[in-house]
Amino acid sequence: MSDDPARAGRRRALPKLAVELSVNIVLPWLVYTLLNPHYGDFVGLVASAAPPTLWSLYELLRFRVLDALSVLVLAGIALSLLAVGLGGSPRMLMVRENFLSVPIGLIFLASAATRRPVIYYLASAFYARNAPEARIGFEQSWQTPNVLRTLRIMSAVWGAGLAAQGALLAMFALTWPIGRFLIVSPIIGYGTVAAIGLWTYWYRQRVRATAAAASRR
Repeated sequence: MSDDPARAGRRRALPKLAVELSVNIVLPWLVYTLLNPHYGDFVGLVASAAPPTLWSLYELLRFRVLDALSVLVLAGIALSLLAVGLGGSPRMLMVRENFLSVPIGLIFLASAATRRPVIYYLASAFYARNAPEARIGFEQSWQTPNVLRTLRIMSAVWGAGLAAQGALLAMFALTWPIGRFLIVSPIIGYGTVAAIGLWTYWYRQRVRATAAAASRR
């Protein structure tokens, strides 16, 4: 029996996820740890942003399309550079950078009331990158009432989670030692995303099961 296209796409995405976690968690911490004793907190913090920035640019050049994922990443980079330009202590730089999740979360929340929630663009980008053969079916079905309602609920949950994550990390950046924060903050950040991701998978499966049961009546 052949694999479901979306499931096959998710399986192909796992190695890429491992690389992204390494680039966005391990390398920034390693860069900061190596540079901080010699150049201080500020230089270490700025340099630690290089691996995820270069990875994001590589992804953009590789796919040659400015989709929703790339827009969010580049917006975060632009705002981080603005935070650097505004100056201030390394601690305030961390506060500003991590607080960026709050406006991004609010964008997700606001989009839940629009015709095309942010989750629609993210799902479309996922299929384009990992399962192009399944994208046609998604584009044909997303405007149906049940699917659109599902996308709106997902956007609202992601928005609330990202906003809460940003506020929490900003508070920790303000009160914790920098070394501890750099180690723990990615765990909190990616842990939040993983938790919402698992909820998204569960909720999607529940919606599918409900729809299948209704179709058999």
